Amino acid sequence: MVEAVGIIPARYDAKRLPGKPLALIQDRPMIQHVYERAAGAASLQRLAVATDDSRIQQAVARFGGEVLMTSADHKSGTDRVAEAARRLMLSDSTIVVNIQGDEPLLQTEMIDSLVDTLKAQGDVDMATLAHPGTDSDDFHDPAVVKVVLDSKGRALYFSRAPIPTLTEPSSAPQYYKHLGFYGFRNGFLQEFTKLSPGILERQEKLEQLRALEHGFRISVVITSHDSVSVDTPEDLALVRNILKHPG
Repeated sequence: MVEAVGIIPARYDAKRLPGKPLALIQDRPMIQHVYERAAGAASLQRLAVATDDSRIQQAVARFGGEVLMTSADHKSGTDRVAEAARRLMLSDSTIVVNIQGDEPLLQTEMIDSLVDTLKAQGDVDMATLAHPGTDSDDFHDPAVVKVVLDSKGRALYFSRAPIPTLTEPSSAPQYYKHLGFYGFRNGFLQEFTKLSPGILERQEKLEQLRALEHGFRISVVITSHDSVSVDTPEDLALVRNILKHPG
């Protein structure tokens, strides 16, 4: 059986919301919400937080989670996940799910669907998630990444621009909102982190474009679950309100 491991990269020094993994939501740090939700995924045999900060390490240890200390020099969460996978001595065939540490509303089905897709599609190199969108403000918001797909559900392109371009005005555009969860086979994960960033990645500031620019395939799983990535104080307030008033 192919093993699947979840790794949650978490750093303290986020530019827009410093210390956000430890931001309290219902008297628990955000990283604990993420960990406890991810731990419910039936597809994972192991789950760990990868961090470079002792404060996050101590917080995870307090609630009984597994935590790995990694280098402070990583440029991305993917690089941190790759180091953690090496520290865990995972095989090349092991599926590694990169679970963002700022997604406290994640649903376990989101993780399971990535693992199931990689198990079923041996010819793709990585998998990610997208949610059908219709909100016009999000469609035109550069902070909301959009993705367009081919007929097999594989990514053609990711962009901060509104894609696909609408040739006729619409108050309710139909598009796919990219959600920043990724699944890799560990062999490809290690290869991915050694690839040089391409022109499009540098222009869009989207790491996943590196795979497309180098000719690799990304399967996009369409999920009915949306999520809120906590990047700003406003995002944090929104998540606190959602969890305070569920439903």
